[in-house]
Amino acid sequence: MKQSPGITGSVQTTQKLATLVQTHKNWNESPDVLTRLTRRLSTTLSLATQMGIIAEEMMSVIPFDCMTYRHQIASKDFVYATGIGGPHRCDYRLNLEGQFYGSLTFSRKRRFTERELQGLELILGAAICPVRNACQYLAVEQAALTDPLTGIPNKRAMNDAMARATSLSNRHGLQNSLILCDLDHFKSINDQYGHIIGDRVLQLAAQELQNAIRTSDEVYRFGGEEFAILLPQTSEADARAVADRIRQFISTIRVRCGEATIAVTTSCGVAMGLPEEDPKQWLARADEALYRAKDNGRNCTRVFAAITHG
Repeated sequence: MKQSPGITGSVQTTQKLATLVQTHKNWNESPDVLTRLTRRLSTTLSLATQMGIIAEEMMSVIPFDCMTYRHQIASKDFVYATGIGGPHRCDYRLNLEGQFYGSLTFSRKRRFTERELQGLELILGAAICPVRNACQYLAVEQAALTDPLTGIPNKRAMNDAMARATSLSNRHGLQNSLILCDLDHFKSINDQYGHIIGDRVLQLAAQELQNAIRTSDEVYRFGGEEFAILLPQTSEADARAVADRIRQFISTIRVRCGEATIAVTTSCGVAMGLPEEDPKQWLARADEALYRAKDNGRNCTRVFAAITHG
């Protein structure tokens, strides 16, 4: 009896689906290091997580003492390191389609054999596409959190950082402080000399703010001519000292415009985070302190004093 085309097609579809299911099962259960590596890397766009996966899978076939990955993404250095190195090392530049995606270094106490070097290259060849995707994702993510004019983190990044700082403070009782800075009479600079000069003043202000703080502190462009500085594990008194230092650094800015030399000052408001306080309340207190500084003649620092009991 001759089968109809419809029945034949249905059987073929069923067979193809069965093959697909079996292939997927084999892919998920394969003990092969390259298959396992690509499968694991495909589950995440976190570059740090991917580096951890690469280190684990590499170690399972080629022992090493230290793996270090370095890359600059959106003007920020990304470094991942695991282990302690030895005298023998091999370095790889990760390139794909003419684009550079960082450098990887493996080191250990004994020399790598030619076969091991070949194995390293095979594994990195399998990893480069997922690493490329993670780098591109991180670049887009950082761009969304960066002010394009000054190159420092923006208000969105500040909100995220304040939320993390508040959570850690509530959990561990840490002291964190916030400084808001507003460039004095900035509108008159824009009105008199134009926005190109105004933009240059903002860029220089961002640089001087970063020069005035510790590496553990972070500067944000809060909006317009206003900046914010988050100081982890910093008391109210220490934050005030930082604010005064910031005013000194800002006061050194000089911009030539024709025959004129433009100088700028800044007003600062300081507030230390309080227990069980949400970021909006903390920010509002710093903003109130800044308003007091501007209302008291500008180019000064005011603190929204924390109320303590005991």
